[in-house]
Amino acid sequence: MSSTHKIAVIGLGYVGLPLAIEFGKKYDVLGFDINTNRIAELSRGEDHTKEADQDGLKEATGKRGTGIGLWFSNNVEDLKAYNVYIVTVPTPIDQFKAPDLTPLIKASEMLGKVLKPNDIVIYESTVYPGCTEEDCVPVLEKFSGLKFNKDFFCGYSPERINPGDKVNTLTKIKKVTSGSTPEIADVVDNLYKSIIIAGTHKATSLKVAEASKAIENAQRDVNISFVNELALIFDRLGIDTTDVIEAAGTKWNFLKYKPGLVGGHCIGVDPYYLAHKAQSTGYHPQVILSGRRVNDNMGMFVANKVVKLMIKKGHKVDGARVLILGVTFKENCPDIRNSRVIDIYQELQQFGTNVEVYDPHAHKDEVRHEYGIDLIDKLEACYDAVILAVSHSEFLNIDFKKLRNGHNTVIFDTKSFIDRNLVDARL
Repeated sequence: MSSTHKIAVIGLGYVGLPLAIEFGKKYDVLGFDINTNRIAELSRGEDHTKEADQDGLKEATGKRGTGIGLWFSNNVEDLKAYNVYIVTVPTPIDQFKAPDLTPLIKASEMLGKVLKPNDIVIYESTVYPGCTEEDCVPVLEKFSGLKFNKDFFCGYSPERINPGDKVNTLTKIKKVTSGSTPEIADVVDNLYKSIIIAGTHKATSLKVAEASKAIENAQRDVNISFVNELALIFDRLGIDTTDVIEAAGTKWNFLKYKPGLVGGHCIGVDPYYLAHKAQSTGYHPQVILSGRRVNDNMGMFVANKVVKLMIKKGHKVDGARVLILGVTFKENCPDIRNSRVIDIYQELQQFGTNVEVYDPHAHKDEVRHEYGIDLIDKLEACYDAVILAVSHSEFLNIDFKKLRNGHNTVIFDTKSFIDRNLVDARL
């Protein structure tokens, strides 16, 4: 296969880069991204996302010139030398929580201009069932002048990257594959089988593969929304949610999900893609959207709870100093996409508090560009309230007593992460 398949990976973020590295160990691979800074960074062997296995990156790029190996470019002309294109661009939602296919459509337009007979375009970006054939294929046909399933073909293999996870890495997670014809399905499946140690599952169609990804995250979202709703109830009852879950978890078939903020590029986004498709068929999903509403309101709940605790302790809320620990969407990871910590930040600002954010993993320029927040460099001040929003391992070493502005400082732990004797409340 290495002599016939030349692979171009489009988009070198948290999904595309690990994929390009693994394929680069066995095939001639081009890692393509429109971000010139990203290309320059990777060409130097650096990766600010920390998703790249540095040894793997060296191995893949070190094979250049042998007929296999990985290299990087942002020149569209370079794509013409390849015959398998794997698209891993973001698929976010817009301000109205509707699917935003702009990156996907633009990538399809670009590929349409370089497509040749017998080329294969494989999409990994999370979409709703039918998106590949209904939205992407017409764009590929329009810009290439070629006919789908006659001149060129498509595959869909949903990404299963877990940012920051160094145990469940790309090759150790079973991969769902599919193709636009039975023959192409075999080609796509064999292609991924060559790098995925955990094996593959060949879905019966592109739509089935697309739907499988959508429901993976929708299911997790609904489960978390259930325990988040429990947290709202138990807060009113004056009992600790974690204590309740620990007690219930002694039964063998109880699923021990934890309450918290639900953000990121998957769980906080994908259910809206599935809901959008359902509504286009005339069905209004009940469970999926109700779960989304609960999870989307957790940041507001945390902020309001902190303000109530501050008032109870005699603080003047307007002008109070508040520290938020963590801004990434998950622990020990620099990924800030769709972080719901911003909900806490914005709600506290509306109360008139002076909010500072500290995160040793997030990149200051990205946070400023995405959310308009200037991260602080050090923990030197004293605060009227401290909110642990992300359970970075570094936060276990913080001396919270030094952050207090007297004994009445409110400490709220959204992750039930630090010593409960230090906190006033937790989710």
